[in-house]
Amino acid sequence: MPELVALGRLLLIGGIALALLGGLLLLVGRLGLPRLPGDLVFQRDGVVIWIPLATSLILSLVLTLVLNLLARR
Repeated sequence: MPELVALGRLLLIGGIALALLGGLLLLVGRLGLPRLPGDLVFQRDGVVIWIPLATSLILSLVLTLVLNLLARR
């Protein structure tokens, strides 16, 4: 039974984290923040393909640093 309680907490925390991330993404989209210079954008015949290379690298670096700081505690 304690395993179910731990799983329930994990799912609840994960759901809250996803909801916060979704809200943050909506906010960033509404603010219209510019794309970084390393992001690739291809436009042709009304189709836009956006590949966020620089954004992904920066996000990965920030998340790695934060998670490493949290894991040391």
